[in-house]
Amino acid sequence: MTHQLNNGRRRFHAHAGARAHSLDGFLLATFWQRLLGYFVDLLVAVILWFPLEFSWRRFVLHETDMHIVWDFHEAGNVAVMILYWGLATYFGNGQTIGKWVAGTRVLSVTSERMGLWQSVERGLGYGAAVLEGGLGFLQFFWDPNQMCAQDRLAETIVIDVRKQKAEVPMADASGALPLIPASPKSPQTDD
Repeated sequence: MTHQLNNGRRRFHAHAGARAHSLDGFLLATFWQRLLGYFVDLLVAVILWFPLEFSWRRFVLHETDMHIVWDFHEAGNVAVMILYWGLATYFGNGQTIGKWVAGTRVLSVTSERMGLWQSVERGLGYGAAVLEGGLGFLQFFWDPNQMCAQDRLAETIVIDVRKQKAEVPMADASGALPLIPASPKSPQTDD
């Protein structure tokens, strides 16, 4: 966001104010949790993609000799992955099937609930992380908030919900999560 001055020039204005500060102290997910969630979600995307790809080729293109391969260069494969990650993240308010299995949840740094575009952006961010030769995933190790490329693009963090389950009340009817960070006095370890 920018503020316009009287002379027409704009100045930078930091936008991640109160919401980012409200997330201070949450226990972040470990690399292995995030990797497990990613691979489970990738498996779910392939399971959803196969019948769609088969039906498209058989009933729309009328192919009889099909060679179906999961390939990141095929438009249909990429579309299914982005739609799955985007819609599952949005409707699950940060928790896809893979993240549920891994005990993690994506939280927006800018708003209380994951928005639709923010969720799709995060799905696109997986592509950015892969296109960087995997370096987008490895950013986890040197970023102070363990953010990967998809987190930076969508302005999100990934938290460990297993350790905070007793402290976190259920979501309300709107889907908003009244999350409570881990106690600042207790040491936060990755046991």
